[in-house]
Amino acid sequence: MTKQEIIAKLPYSKPFLFVDEILSINENSVEGSFTFDSNLDFYKGHFKDNPVTPGVILTETMAQIGLVCLGIYLNEGKKIKNIGFTSSEVEFLKPVYPNEKVTVFSEKIYYRFGKLKCKIKMTNHNNQEVCFGILSGMII
Repeated sequence: MTKQEIIAKLPYSKPFLFVDEILSINENSVEGSFTFDSNLDFYKGHFKDNPVTPGVILTETMAQIGLVCLGIYLNEGKKIKNIGFTSSEVEFLKPVYPNEKVTVFSEKIYYRFGKLKCKIKMTNHNNQEVCFGILSGMII
């Protein structure tokens, strides 16, 4: 399965697709990137005159790349109907601004009985850590 085929199988579409490319993937990890276009709706009100990417969107980006892309790969391309968040613990270190490109690195902690748990971090274009955490979800 190619990286583009994995992206095509994601259960999201614009404007809620936060994966531009998968840089590398194997049974233990995935690395991917996304650029936050300044025209995304949430920038219009978060925050006035100084837009910043909301933490929930950063968490979602980490989940789409770090859990769902890896889950599709681990399921050998079988259709994933849904993935439900079961837990997240994320620390935010730096803001992400409009038009900023981020890279997500995810390492599998375990995958069993349909539950995928990963250690995930996000860096900005200067390779500075933006946020990190442990995310898990059930793949259906």
